[in-house]
Amino acid sequence: MQTERFAEYLGVFADVAREGSFSGAARRRGITPSSVARQIDALEVQLDTPLFLRSTRVLNLTEAGQALLARARRILDELDDAQQEIASMKGEITGVLRVACFPTFGKRYVIPVISTLAARHPGLRVELDLTERLADPVAERLDAFIRIGELADSTLIATRIATQRRVLCASPGYLARVAAPRAAADLLEHRLLDKLHGADLLGWSDVLGHPVAQSDGQAVFRCDDFDALRLAALEGLGLGLLPDWVVGEDIRAGTLVHVSPELSAGEHLQTGIHLLRVLAQPSAKLRTFIDALKTFVGAPPIWSVAPVSS
Repeated sequence: MQTERFAEYLGVFADVAREGSFSGAARRRGITPSSVARQIDALEVQLDTPLFLRSTRVLNLTEAGQALLARARRILDELDDAQQEIASMKGEITGVLRVACFPTFGKRYVIPVISTLAARHPGLRVELDLTERLADPVAERLDAFIRIGELADSTLIATRIATQRRVLCASPGYLARVAAPRAAADLLEHRLLDKLHGADLLGWSDVLGHPVAQSDGQAVFRCDDFDALRLAALEGLGLGLLPDWVVGEDIRAGTLVHVSPELSAGEHLQTGIHLLRVLAQPSAKLRTFIDALKTFVGAPPIWSVAPVSS
């Protein structure tokens, strides 16, 4: 069996499996779908077995394809790590860094870090998956993903980046129309902004003692995007319970008001922001990214809102 291009074919195969189509893999690699198909054909000839069940609409892995995919990811990661290790000995950071995180967090804090690293390390390329779903770092060949909230027991290794605090906030215009709440019971008189999906990250029940009911009309605006919730608060639509990394800058600028800080001062409204990875020893590119992200975020974080005085 010829092995000169086996690693290249294996990479194409892994991309096709990940994207679920030849065209998706082609876009990912910047080549034509026919070129992808030829490389898959060549790999199947080398292995003397079909790897995909092909139809006009669906592309599924065969049993042999599933077995190869499990090994392919490990092989490709090992090859990439070896290249990274050699490059790092020369002071170079190269290759593709794959990271997933929440869209707003990625735009605010990850992209500036990537920009800095790109200037320092021209050979570094980045794939940033902005998503709220719980990514699978093994299946998606991610170097790491950033999660906010309690960590489930797993084999993943966590690096703490910072702490998130949820804060009550509203625009000065809103508070000119409605008196700020002084107790949790007062919140029942307010128009609330709520998360459409993944409301555990906002957790109105942690302040109200119960979730915001969809039937009573108290939640006047629901959205699945943190930036949109921030904009709704700035427009005076209602009272928000939003992460400090989303609204901290606005509160410091005075365009939003930190409302009744004592109502959101409890430790149960704080949680960790972690970067999770599979490998015990991160690659040189990931170590560089982690260090740069922690430096950029700072301690205390750059978004911090002044805590309540005791």
